[in-house]
Amino acid sequence: MPVCSASHAAGHRTAWTDGTDEAEGAGRVSDNGTEVTAAGIARLAGVGRAAVSNWRRRHADFPRPVGGTENSPSYALAEVEAWLRGQGKLAEVPLRERVWQQLAGHPEGSTTALVRTGCVLLLLHDRHPDWLRVSAGPDERLAGLLPGALDQVLTARFGGTRPPGLTAPTAEALLPDVPLLRGAAELAAESGARQTFEFLLGRHLDANTRPYTPTPDGLAGLMADLAGPARSVLDPACGTGALLRAVASRPGQDLTGHELAGQDSVPESAALTALRLALHTRAALRAAAGDSLRADAYATLRAEAVLCHPPFNERNWGHDELAYDPRWEYGFPARTESELAWVQHALARLKDDGTAVLLMPPAAAGRRSGRRIRADLLRRGALRAVIALPAGAAPPHGIPLHLWVLRRPGRTPAGPELLLVDTGRLADGGAAPSERGRGGLDWPAVHTAVTDVWQAFDRAGTVAEQPGLSRSLPVIDLLDDDVDLTPARHLPPPAAAGGAGELTAVRERLGATLRLTADLAPAVPAPEDDAGTGSRSGHRPLTTVGELARAGALSLRTGGNGPHARVLTDHDVLAGTAPSGTLPDTGEEPVLVENGDVVVPVLGGGAVARVVDEATAGAALGRNLTLLRPDPAALDPWFLAGFLRGTAGNRRASSYASTATRLDVRRLQLPRLPLDQQRRYGTRFRALAEFEDALRLAGRLGEQLVRGLHDGLTDGTLAPD
Repeated sequence: MPVCSASHAAGHRTAWTDGTDEAEGAGRVSDNGTEVTAAGIARLAGVGRAAVSNWRRRHADFPRPVGGTENSPSYALAEVEAWLRGQGKLAEVPLRERVWQQLAGHPEGSTTALVRTGCVLLLLHDRHPDWLRVSAGPDERLAGLLPGALDQVLTARFGGTRPPGLTAPTAEALLPDVPLLRGAAELAAESGARQTFEFLLGRHLDANTRPYTPTPDGLAGLMADLAGPARSVLDPACGTGALLRAVASRPGQDLTGHELAGQDSVPESAALTALRLALHTRAALRAAAGDSLRADAYATLRAEAVLCHPPFNERNWGHDELAYDPRWEYGFPARTESELAWVQHALARLKDDGTAVLLMPPAAAGRRSGRRIRADLLRRGALRAVIALPAGAAPPHGIPLHLWVLRRPGRTPAGPELLLVDTGRLADGGAAPSERGRGGLDWPAVHTAVTDVWQAFDRAGTVAEQPGLSRSLPVIDLLDDDVDLTPARHLPPPAAAGGAGELTAVRERLGATLRLTADLAPAVPAPEDDAGTGSRSGHRPLTTVGELARAGALSLRTGGNGPHARVLTDHDVLAGTAPSGTLPDTGEEPVLVENGDVVVPVLGGGAVARVVDEATAGAALGRNLTLLRPDPAALDPWFLAGFLRGTAGNRRASSYASTATRLDVRRLQLPRLPLDQQRRYGTRFRALAEFEDALRLAGRLGEQLVRGLHDGLTDGTLAPD
């Protein structure tokens, strides 16, 4: 496959290569049938890749490689299934895993396979009797009749606006795909065509993390709500359609008579967007391939709303050839200001008084090379709000991205003020900066805070100041030499809201927590002797988590499926905080944690295990976590969690890659003890956990007090004496 240009993605940005990079867990179809890598075997068996490496070394009958490379061998899927089943590690390959492996191992690439599978799922969704008619009989008959049926359903849904990537393949090309297509249809019969496509698309994006820049569901929903109701919506950098899907998935709305349009520079991405939207809505759909800045497919369109997650920091965006383009109403962007080119492109495609919402890098709000364009956007009332998101809202996760809300000047007079919002303090439910992580963003809190203040500003043109969160400023106050629109530079710190009274309350709570911590500080018990266990300390009979699982004393589950409103992330487990994450809608059922479960992070190399309490129960298990559900008649959960945290055992169960440490939970060891002795240990481990929680709380309160005092002293709200 030739190299194509990078996609300008809102949902996902794609860079297609020559296919030499193998997707994680994927394989290919050869004379041996579908092949899978070690990652694919691990996914089938529900274990880490370190476990697969151990099986290869310890079991002489483990299947031999049939392809791949020395460092990344591949194995025949049929042989792997038979071996896993013979070892009691797999009762039957789940249908969804079989379909995914067939799609990932497609000889023409997983993207081609996903587009063809999506077309069949659309046929199932829109014309189920046609699928039943063509699928009856042998595979050769299905391959012969399917192209005509697919062409009919694609024409009915897209007409003459069908993107180039959506063409019905020939019968000869479809014949090898028949097992995959029948499997996808069977999976759709279980969970629905839409959910099946979302599951396969989610797996595809997870397995190809490097080429894609995703727009998380929470962010896409926020951008759609900021744009408001609209009968026509355009995304000029649509990727795989995350933003348009957020519009189509709003609950309780009827999109009959509405139009959704997207464009992406990669034809395959435009095709995936079209299929995704067709499975979600009956609105009129248009999806085009091409670079929106250089080859705009919607030059005559005037939409009521534009949503866009443009590519950041693009030097080759068309600066030289587009110098006299009529879209630059607010000034010709510098070569380094590609984002301001996308801003003006969005405004040019709006109706008068239409709204655009763009995700922007924070540098775009303050770079000197863009100050004249920012000034003109302010003077003419086109820029209405700049909203700083918490770090971790979307890649790149280390910086707080911005949302720009714009409105094309029309009949409604432009307001004289700009809304500035900074939601950084809403990350991780207000946790200290040192504890924040990309998995801990509280999207419901961010969504509510932003939409509430935007709706109030949109109605009145001004809002009351909320220190540390929001403020509306007269445009004239921002038109200085820099025209810096970074919200944090113009908002008073949150400490000013509570002043000395709030800080006094924090200090009193800190004092009470420190006293509690002192009371909870554990005494060091006497050395263990023979009376405790019947054997010398350090020489007790041991078992492993894997042996306990095979004996039925506990069950293991891995996380990462969705969607769910509360997700326990690996960051939450490490920091001891409440569930705070989100998961994409992959069409899979989430794993819900229960009271008494033990949750273990598998990445990072730390000795951590958390016992789920009543407050956490009901949350979904996040990625990179393994859940152990002990049988209470055989295992005490606190005993289990305590011994899993042992440093020596954690080292023995860890494997090391070039940049990360991965824990094979099945190899973790703990002693064989009767239940009454387990509970003795469990009582002590539970006391240690309470002490650790108190220490964490004291640290957070101490940091909050120090930060508040610094802010109060520096902004003049507190006197030094």
